[in-house]
Amino acid sequence: MPAKPQTSTDIIPVDRHGLALEGFFRIMARWGVGNGDARRILGNPAERTFFQWKSGKAARLPDDTLRRIGYVAGIWKALQIVYSDAALADGWVLRPNRSFAGQTPLARMTAGDVTDLAAVRAYVDAARAPWS
Repeated sequence: MPAKPQTSTDIIPVDRHGLALEGFFRIMARWGVGNGDARRILGNPAERTFFQWKSGKAARLPDDTLRRIGYVAGIWKALQIVYSDAALADGWVLRPNRSFAGQTPLARMTAGDVTDLAAVRAYVDAARAPWS
C-alpha cells in the first residue's frame, strides 16, 4: 500500500494554526505590509476570511496557506541571520532588487503564486548560506 503523502496539517497540528497566523501578521507589521498585499501573499482568501484570521479567529488553514506562511517565516528568519540590524533586515523587502528584475522582493512575493514566495526564499537562503 503506498504511503499517504504528508501534508502541512500533518506537520503543524490544527491547534497551532492560529499561532502560525499570529506570526505571519507580526512579520507583515514589521515589514509595513498592508492588508491587500498580505492577503495576496496568503493566496487571496476571501476578504471576510482574511479579517477573521487577522483578528485571531482561525480554524483549520488550507495546506497552501500554511505553505505560504512557512515561506514568509523562512524569509524573515534568513534576513535576520544575514543582517545584524533588524531594521535593515525588515527594510530589505521594500528595496528594489536586480535579481527580481528591479522590483522589490515584496512585489515579487505579492505576485500571487506560491512559486514567487519560493523564489524569494531561495534568494535569501542563498545569501545566508555562508552563515548557516
